[in-house]
Amino acid sequence: MAAVLPAPAAERLAQDAFVAHAKLTPFVTRTIEPVGPQYLAHARRALRGRTWSEDERIEAESAVKNVEADVVSEDEEEEDPATLARDPKEWKGQDHYKVLGLSKYRFRATDEQIRRAHRKKVLKHHPDKKAASGGLDDDGFFKCIQKAMEILSDPVKRRQFDSVDEEADVPPPSRKAKGSFYKQWGPVFEAEGRFSRKQPVPKLGDETSTKPEVDGFYGFFYKFDSWRSFEYLDEDAPDDTDNRDHKRHVERKNRAARQRHKTEDTARLRKLVDDCLALDPRIKQFKDAERKAKEQKKWDRDADARKAAEEAKKAKEDAERKAKEEEERAKNDKASSKKAKEAAKNAKKKNRRTVKGAAKEVNYFVPAGTDASAAVISEVLTAVDALAEKVDDEALAEVAGALTASGVDSAAVKAAYAAAAEKLVAGGKAKAEEFAVFSV
Repeated sequence: MAAVLPAPAAERLAQDAFVAHAKLTPFVTRTIEPVGPQYLAHARRALRGRTWSEDERIEAESAVKNVEADVVSEDEEEEDPATLARDPKEWKGQDHYKVLGLSKYRFRATDEQIRRAHRKKVLKHHPDKKAASGGLDDDGFFKCIQKAMEILSDPVKRRQFDSVDEEADVPPPSRKAKGSFYKQWGPVFEAEGRFSRKQPVPKLGDETSTKPEVDGFYGFFYKFDSWRSFEYLDEDAPDDTDNRDHKRHVERKNRAARQRHKTEDTARLRKLVDDCLALDPRIKQFKDAERKAKEQKKWDRDADARKAAEEAKKAKEDAERKAKEEEERAKNDKASSKKAKEAAKNAKKKNRRTVKGAAKEVNYFVPAGTDASAAVISEVLTAVDALAEKVDDEALAEVAGALTASGVDSAAVKAAYAAAAEKLVAGGKAKAEEFAVFSV
């Protein structure tokens, strides 16, 4: 019997009921590539003729084998027979990192490395696996593995164990050790730096390190802020509440022991830094550089003093030289002045002699062949003396010159006297009566 479809609703047939809200976007052609895990799984099933369930089972088994192979194929640390034979009750004395095969990592081991190492050890040392393989059903080391995982997977407990993990320490080199100072001491402080609250920890550096860097390194370790607490070494307090006094006593002992360990560790680190500082070749270099800088500064300061002293000495010598020159000049001037004065004096004397002698040469103005009387000589000489006394040196020299030029000409000599007398009278230095004898 054929099925009859119901008639469409009346509103769907009505053209007025359709409303267009938007236009269709144009078609875009895209290239689809068969990629991705789903396609690979499809291709694998198709190529190998597997069903879905078969493929899932086979891939799961392969994944398990790969995980076990990956765990076992890691660089496995050789197991120490003494470690394998440890008593799990003495778990505080065991090296948890060594138990898990992480001796080379220790405090640097990541949580993932710890997890993988634990899984590897469990796969290898699980009691059921040993029993299945015909081995002894001894779970002692397995308990050690579980305890190591318990300690190292807990951040607080792991930090307590790292606080006392001596295997992570790097012993300092001896004072007589040969080799690079930086390669020997650098790892020592890198190991010590794991206990610092402040990170990052400065490096020891090398021969190229600057003085501020070296001072910063030693200053950091001299003021080292350590988180080391030594709780791991505490004596276990009894859990029962019947003997509370004993429990308090154990707690006090533990606190005192932690404080003692802390003090000893601080002293140990201080001595370590002191020893390193004493052997650091850079310290001697810095001291030598500072000494040279001080000497250079002193030299520069002394050089300034020497320069100032030399300049003062030179200035003094220049002043003395100038004073000497001035003294010599003054002396020479004085000598020249003295000579000039003497010359002037001599010239004046000479001029006076000439002035006084000129009258005598011309027979005191008396005609030739006639002897001048004493009265005439006295009158002429009085006038000549008055003239010689009252004229200045320059005028005296002029008169002497004129008289010399006149020679023995009586009229010319008298005219020369008369000219000089007129100047004296005109200048108000003498009276005309004094020189009446010179009148022509």
